[in-house]
Amino acid sequence: MVEKNIEEVVGVVTEVLPATLFRVTINHTEEKVLAILAGKMRYNRIRVLLGDKVQLLLDPYGGKARITKRL
Repeated sequence: MVEKNIEEVVGVVTEVLPATLFRVTINHTEEKVLAILAGKMRYNRIRVLLGDKVQLLLDPYGGKARITKRL
């Protein structure tokens, strides 16, 4: 499966929501997106806390993202 038009950005977690959802502010645009944890982050039980800097994969359709790395 080849994925196209996927953008990786860095953001900061601004709100922690239930069910492993997070509200993240993207650094270069100050835009807020709803983000979920990627599969490997869940599998390895990596915790993401309020104020953490994270790497995101943005959804090409907008509004959502996947957290792939905690920086």
